[in-house]
Amino acid sequence: MKAIVNGCLVMENGLLRNKALLYDETIIGIREPEAASQAEEVLDAGGAFVSPGFVDVHIHGYGGVDVSDDRPEDLRYMARRLPENGVTCFLPTSLTVAWDTLESLCGHVREAMAESRTRDFHGAEIAGIHLEGPFVNPARKGAQNEDYILPPSAEPVLPWKDVIRVITFAPEMPGGMAFIQTLRRETDIALSMGHTCATFEQAVEAVDAGVTRCTHLFNAMSPLAHRAPGTVGAALNTEVFAELIADGFHVHPGIFPMLTRLKGDRLVLITDALRAAGMPDGAYDNGGQTFVLKGIECRLKDGTIAGSVLKMNQAVRNLRDYGKIPLHEAVRCASLNAAASAGLADRKGSLTPGKDADIVLLDAECNVLETLVRGASVYRSASGIRG
Repeated sequence: MKAIVNGCLVMENGLLRNKALLYDETIIGIREPEAASQAEEVLDAGGAFVSPGFVDVHIHGYGGVDVSDDRPEDLRYMARRLPENGVTCFLPTSLTVAWDTLESLCGHVREAMAESRTRDFHGAEIAGIHLEGPFVNPARKGAQNEDYILPPSAEPVLPWKDVIRVITFAPEMPGGMAFIQTLRRETDIALSMGHTCATFEQAVEAVDAGVTRCTHLFNAMSPLAHRAPGTVGAALNTEVFAELIADGFHVHPGIFPMLTRLKGDRLVLITDALRAAGMPDGAYDNGGQTFVLKGIECRLKDGTIAGSVLKMNQAVRNLRDYGKIPLHEAVRCASLNAAASAGLADRKGSLTPGKDADIVLLDAECNVLETLVRGASVYRSASGIRG
């Protein structure tokens, strides 16, 4: 048994001080500080926040690599690097590329999923894949490659139902409703509406049929207007989980307080990060298309916005500050809400006994001091404190 003491525990509904967090590979429980005397190893948090690890359910790349390049070593590289941002579990996310490439990628993710649950794996867990496309609307393709867009079809998806956690698709496309019905009946895949021109009525019908999520709310979807509420209006008026890229560019920070009030425990922080995340300004490839990073903006040559370079701990800080909410609520959007949106909340997203001991230590500005995955330290900053 191990213990963390002298920290401020970030719980689902508030902060908890003057307690010891006991764990091994899973969370054992929260006890009085003297219980730590029974632990084989004690980590003194030095007053830091002790948070559940972050779950990034929408991330394309990091540090120069991209999931859709379909290189197994890139998945492992991302898993090693992401804990520096507090991420302990993630869904590598594809772009709209050739279907045979997506099938190959699913095969590599299936192997990486099993490997990332072993004791000797040093990094964030790979919990499945998020397919962003290819079943999207060309009119709202954003930075997706139109050459590879397909009409929604469940048949090619079913062989990979053990790997695919989330699919982003446009429910209004021909075959969209049958796609929802088949996948709801035969899989546990979370269906997410995005890159869509769905009207308010079409989007609500899709939610009634089984859509449970909305991909990067406001971006690449029919907007909110007072006579045509669109997909945005449907997402705000139903119980779907809504992804938010909280970099202050994709969605204006002035919108954050409204989202925290309207969506509550259905608001999910994502990074939507591309290979340029953690890299200098310049030109990069994005599924066969070139984008340019300048500051926090990623754009194709025609000006189309193409993902982000956001880090998850930055997203938490931004939502806390601009959304005008306490830290524990912002953390929940990056942990428990995110896990629940992808069917992972039974073992991820909170410091609940029995769940994986995925833990991140944060300072007051949400800088990551140390990250643990299933109780093992996988990242420690130069300023981190070990007891």
